[in-house]
Amino acid sequence: MQNSGQLDSVSYLTCPDGSKRAYLRHEGLKEGPGLVFLAGHGSDMFGTKADALHQMACSRNISFLRFDYFGHGLSDGAFLDGTITKWVNDCVMMLDQLTTGPQILVGSSLGGWLMIRTAQERRDRIVGLVGIAAAPDFTETLIWEGLTSEQKQQMEANGQIALPNPYAPEDVIYPYHLVLDGRSNLVMNKPINLDIPLTLFQGMADQEVPWQTAIQIAEKWYGEQVDVILDKQAGHRFSEDHHLKQICAATYRLYAAEAKIGKC
Repeated sequence: MQNSGQLDSVSYLTCPDGSKRAYLRHEGLKEGPGLVFLAGHGSDMFGTKADALHQMACSRNISFLRFDYFGHGLSDGAFLDGTITKWVNDCVMMLDQLTTGPQILVGSSLGGWLMIRTAQERRDRIVGLVGIAAAPDFTETLIWEGLTSEQKQQMEANGQIALPNPYAPEDVIYPYHLVLDGRSNLVMNKPINLDIPLTLFQGMADQEVPWQTAIQIAEKWYGEQVDVILDKQAGHRFSEDHHLKQICAATYRLYAAEAKIGKC
């Protein structure tokens, strides 16, 4: 595996429909909570943030899980056939099948939306959340609401729309069914009734997710233990070395508090 010679090899979980989801897992000590990383839209489990957290977990012998959603990376499925509901179901399935006891979810971009939805579905299992440029409701607020009336009509008629990709010369294609399904998973249209410790990292130079989103999540959060860390110069990826150290340190603080083993 790239850049991670000490990590376990890729495994596959077979879903009820026969399709498979790829994952990497480190089975650590049983005393404290485990960690689960949720990647961004179109990303896979081999990103720098996932690598850094996996290495940290291995070095401290903390259980860790990362995986590819339907249509992502090494998992089965066509990317454009994916929906928020399918990806939430993947998260819940992986949580149920591959982890035991309390878990801390770390979600990047789309993963920040999925971690909230997963926590809503499995309230008794989730004891902490770390969001990195978390993008809840992005299909509605960042895609649909950002379209002109003409573009909306085009998307409805064609079933998809192509928009500029900030990371590649090829456009990003967003299917209309992704927007429609997203509406059944919105979390920012009402108070978020979760009393779970939450840490949010957000770059103020992010060109994809407005930095105000992190503040809005904090305002809607029911629990009082919320930390928002803004980096004025950071972009959407939030993956410079000092960012990775911040993310790992914050994740470990949540772990240590739950495991009651003292501060980092």
